[in-house]
Amino acid sequence: MSYSEIGKTWQRVFHEKEGDLAKRAVQLRRGPTVERLERPSRLDKARMLGYKAKDGVVVVRIKLSRGGMRRKRPTSGRRSKHMGVVRMKSDEPVQHTAERRVLEKYPNLRLLGSYMFWQDGKNSWYECVLIDPLNPSIRKDFNYRRALALN
Repeated sequence: MSYSEIGKTWQRVFHEKEGDLAKRAVQLRRGPTVERLERPSRLDKARMLGYKAKDGVVVVRIKLSRGGMRRKRPTSGRRSKHMGVVRMKSDEPVQHTAERRVLEKYPNLRLLGSYMFWQDGKNSWYECVLIDPLNPSIRKDFNYRRALALN
């Protein structure tokens, strides 16, 4: 099966909500915020970012909460008419936030890229593909050496 066929299958699953997706979503919600995976859930997306099933390549799934931000409500002094407490948006995209948090958790790894895995009303999950620059198999691989030079 080619990677484009894998991608089409995923799109069908998302749109038609078939299979054991509800059970999987419950497991995702109950699972940890940052989780290291043995292999990517969406192989086609991971391969586009440079994933290979070899030593030194790591896939991490991260859960982020959806929705806007809130600022603390003023407790003393003058209360402005429009306090600026709700309807605040972040300047940074959610995917960049996911990548930043994963890199804070794994500071010795380099990011190849990330993709959205799943989202519901409360959370969104991203999977990040990382490489270990000190691993011998990564240092020998020409494609990864090029990626390390860009970072």
